[in-house]
Amino acid sequence: MTDLPTGLSALADRYDVLLCDVWGVIHNGVESFPEACRALVEWRTHHGPVILISNSPRPSQAVVEQLDRLGVPREAWSAFVTSGDATRTLLAARAPGPAWIVGPERDFTLYEGLGLETAGPEDAAFVAVTGMVDDENEAPADYADRLAIAAERGLTLICANPDRVVQRGARLIYCGGALADLYETLGGQVLMAGKPYKPIYDLALAEAEALKGGPVDRARVLCIGDGVVTDVKGAHDEGLACLFIAKGIHGEAAVGPDGKLDPTRVAGLLAAERVGATHAMSDLVW
Repeated sequence: MTDLPTGLSALADRYDVLLCDVWGVIHNGVESFPEACRALVEWRTHHGPVILISNSPRPSQAVVEQLDRLGVPREAWSAFVTSGDATRTLLAARAPGPAWIVGPERDFTLYEGLGLETAGPEDAAFVAVTGMVDDENEAPADYADRLAIAAERGLTLICANPDRVVQRGARLIYCGGALADLYETLGGQVLMAGKPYKPIYDLALAEAEALKGGPVDRARVLCIGDGVVTDVKGAHDEGLACLFIAKGIHGEAAVGPDGKLDPTRVAGLLAAERVGATHAMSDLVW
């Protein structure tokens, strides 16, 4: 049975460290969520470190500017790890490639300093995906023919963003994980290091240990996120407690006609992916 706390303050005596998702929990790509940011500031000030753990395909240093621009206060977090950070290890092991790189130019910081050469799907040694080149207008189906060529050649696809969709303002935008799903249906092999996979959690917990100056009790680590197949499943697979932010990418699917969190609907969202969450709230608040 998922616990339904009224706010993060109700959990303050149970946990020492937060591993908190970013997009969908503290901002939507257009604006930050003031109450969520305040909750993290309160936690970090009075209770313990907050490690932001994001499926952004860019290295964390390249995403901090976006957080600043959206008004996420630096006081809300102690450290930041991204899927891009974890994925660079997979890419470096395959340098110089060549790689067929799929994604917008803004994500190219992922490849800086790795010495990768580039090629098309007909000549590449592997595929590297961060998302659609034009995620405002493209869908996975637009890449089906080219991905089929890579799959037929037996190329491995490394996906730097396991998210399938993300909320940008009021819209849902396809992410790299949607391309990875399509590639698997075409018979291709996919590797990912972001949530829900282990490498990004290892990075985040290492940051927590550095901040605390010693080992971290995993029983007192709380993961926070809005993605069932990424945040909740990742916490579940790592044996960590999870606070599911139900309205994030799931919108109104988790609330009843009265606008309040509906335990039955929350249970349905979790059961559909065969995972459970320790706690659930509609939005992150203190």
